[in-house]
Amino acid sequence: MADLSETLKEVSRRAGKYLTFSLRGEEYGIGILTIKEIIGMMPITSVPRTPGFVKGVINLRGKVIPVVDLRLKFDMEPVDYTERTCIIVVEIECLKGILLIGIVVDSVSEVLNIGDEEIEAPPAFGSRLDTDYILGMAKLEGGVKILLDIDRVLNAEEIAGLEQAS
Repeated sequence: MADLSETLKEVSRRAGKYLTFSLRGEEYGIGILTIKEIIGMMPITSVPRTPGFVKGVINLRGKVIPVVDLRLKFDMEPVDYTERTCIIVVEIECLKGILLIGIVVDSVSEVLNIGDEEIEAPPAFGSRLDTDYILGMAKLEGGVKILLDIDRVLNAEEIAGLEQAS
């Protein structure tokens, strides 16, 4: 019984409002409570010796914020940025507290209220694939949206590097 109650708690933790966005034609969602703002593309200053998916940093109203291209983080082919490309500024939890990070996405779609009955656990792809960053799969309108746990999209080493960059 303990396993069932833990599963139910986990599912209800996933239910709520999500900002959905597109990457390579696929739809993803991030919990709205982790999002600080959405901004259009702006000049990004490169930071030497950072991983390829780290585009650099931006100056957002006096705060230096590291920027990650989510396409590159997910090993997707890079594309030229368009007028629909934007940066979602999110708060992630790290050892030193809360860190603001910008993530580059192809386009922002909408805010959806997703109920627990619409969310399934991520499929098992085997032990060699790390899918800890996927909160669940939302079954909506005949399609599936991948719900991300933004705190787990980057690992501890990557977050430490971003903290140094900012």
